[in-house]
Amino acid sequence: MYVIVEIQGQQFKVESGKKLFVHRLAAEQGAAVEFDKVLLVDNDGEVKVGAPVVEGAKVVGEVLSHVKGDKVIIFKKKRRKGYRKRNGHRQAFTEVLVKEIVA
Repeated sequence: MYVIVEIQGQQFKVESGKKLFVHRLAAEQGAAVEFDKVLLVDNDGEVKVGAPVVEGAKVVGEVLSHVKGDKVIIFKKKRRKGYRKRNGHRQAFTEVLVKEIVA
């Protein structure tokens, strides 16, 4: 069984017992989180598509940790002008363990 859930504007394919990395959530480590915007439910071939969401379906998870992603380098250059800018950042993520899917 899997579901497609929308978390902070991004869609994720979620299965029970799997870990996923979402953009930083405002939740403490070890806290339980629920995601209600379930767009699709696939229960062994029986597919329910929401319009826009599936009623009564939700995903329950637990926050494992807050981590930073890999460094992303931004490099801007204009040729023959002597202009070069180098910048970078590391995105903040939250690691979530999916406990159960209620559908």
